[in-house]
Amino acid sequence: GEDRQLSAKPCGMSHYDVAIIGAGIAGTSLAAEIAVHASVVILEAEDAPGYHSTGRSAAFWHETYGGPGVHPLSKASLDWLTNPPENTGATTFLTPRGVISMARDDDRDALDSFVDAFDGTGIPFRALDHAAMLTYCPGLRPEWRHGIMEDACADIDVAGVHQAYLGIARRNGAELLCRAGVEALRYRNDKWHVTTRNGDLTATIIVNAAGAWADTLAQQAGAKPLGITPYRRTIAQLRFGEPAPSNLPLMFAITGDIYFKGDGAGGVWLSPHDETPSAPCDAAPEELDVAIAIDRLESIVDWQVRGVSHKWAGLRSFAPDRLPVYGFDRDIPNFFWCAGQGGFGIQTAPAAAKIAASQLLGSAPDRLVAHIDPATYSPLRFC
Repeated sequence: GEDRQLSAKPCGMSHYDVAIIGAGIAGTSLAAEIAVHASVVILEAEDAPGYHSTGRSAAFWHETYGGPGVHPLSKASLDWLTNPPENTGATTFLTPRGVISMARDDDRDALDSFVDAFDGTGIPFRALDHAAMLTYCPGLRPEWRHGIMEDACADIDVAGVHQAYLGIARRNGAELLCRAGVEALRYRNDKWHVTTRNGDLTATIIVNAAGAWADTLAQQAGAKPLGITPYRRTIAQLRFGEPAPSNLPLMFAITGDIYFKGDGAGGVWLSPHDETPSAPCDAAPEELDVAIAIDRLESIVDWQVRGVSHKWAGLRSFAPDRLPVYGFDRDIPNFFWCAGQGGFGIQTAPAAAKIAASQLLGSAPDRLVAHIDPATYSPLRFC
């Protein structure tokens, strides 16, 4: 309620140290980290924060999701998500679930390559045969004979994490302005002049946390786009003749074309793991994508699908190398990138925000991320 009341207030040519454009998980987590050190405003184009990708997440923490380059961020974020700071008001944001990556005989090499990619990380993979997988996923078709279990996978309270960061940012002095889509950005006299639909302001630093609109915003600022591309991802919630198992893990086909997990009410959340290039938009699910997802599910389990309870889509934005981008632009002064979080933005937010904050403030990195080389995620890697 406090955020909504604050966001209704129009801005009036005020000056801030930092203007963060985008109130999804990337922008709000960074605001929470830096607002105690700088005056911060978060500009959100929609009526409420978290409307796009953050609010449409599949809601899981999966240590290997995103690949070896993302793994350090996911691992470093685990403690914050499991044992949140007292100022979040939460005891944990995670509920254990587990994940099984499964393969048929033809895909066995891909399963072995997946495990080999994380050699040396200490992840405790556990091999499962078909009989073992049946204890978690009754009705699994016999051709799915090979599996790898990761017990550490968990569901994330996405709304809880997002609201926790908004609360910390607000208490540290950050201001949230909704219905404030950016119409113009101009840099002159050592500061940014920002024109929004909710008034004008100036800022010393602009943070590009605009998600699917990251390259569009960069062009508004005169920066060269990095090739951050939005892709549509579809999720459908299904119901069945018999309830789905209550202990159903997150189930991933190693081919990368489907995942599903229980919804806690006898149904499942299902995705064809689609990545359809899209213009930045309010994404909506396509009937064909939902049908493809159901067809793939029926090739894995013999469950009788009774109907679709709900369906939605969101945009996942990736840089060309599929790693996130945190750091100052090479050519445009005081323009900071915090973008390209793909489908792993929630599960990496605690570590990502601390890395981005140290880069933006020029301060020593937090102990949580001191072992991570920020150059891995710098926009300068594209120069």
